[in-house]
Amino acid sequence: MTDHIVINGDRFDLYLTEEQILGRVNELAAQINADYAGKVPIFIGILNGSFIFFSDLVREITVDCEVDFLKLSSYGDAKISSGEVRLLKDLNCQVEHRDIVIVEDIVDSGLSIDFIKKLIVRANPSSFRVVTLLMKRDVAKIDFPIDYVGFEIPPEFVIGYGLDYAQKVRNLRSIYRLSKAGAVAPASSAR
Repeated sequence: MTDHIVINGDRFDLYLTEEQILGRVNELAAQINADYAGKVPIFIGILNGSFIFFSDLVREITVDCEVDFLKLSSYGDAKISSGEVRLLKDLNCQVEHRDIVIVEDIVDSGLSIDFIKKLIVRANPSSFRVVTLLMKRDVAKIDFPIDYVGFEIPPEFVIGYGLDYAQKVRNLRSIYRLSKAGAVAPASSAR
């Protein structure tokens, strides 16, 4: 693990280590296990960004559960959301009268999670909760609480642990944030 990486000429500094992330994932799972004791929730991962967090979280869940996935698009290859959310993959499960736990990598502007809530609530679940690894509370424009938050972060661009930069670097074990130092010389290499 390095203290910084360079991607597409942009420097990213280490923000959250793998150990910090996994420790918090375990804490979130323990809270969810307690809250859903005796129930069989459906965990719905939001692709592509949540897949690593989703996998680590669900492996720590001890209550019976089911899993499914939604795929949305709101970023494309940019660092800033396009402001338009599109559904690319719908659910395969029935959510009516079920306990639903949405698993997100990050709640940023709030557009995606608002879209998801409206989509799911129309299907009449017994309950609807959201767990997110990262939350940018300062910029999220939502009118409902996020039930389980791993880390509240400032409104900065972050990558790694499922979060991408133009579909790359999702496989980083730690989370890095765009450096305040700015871009680096073009001769630098990625990673």
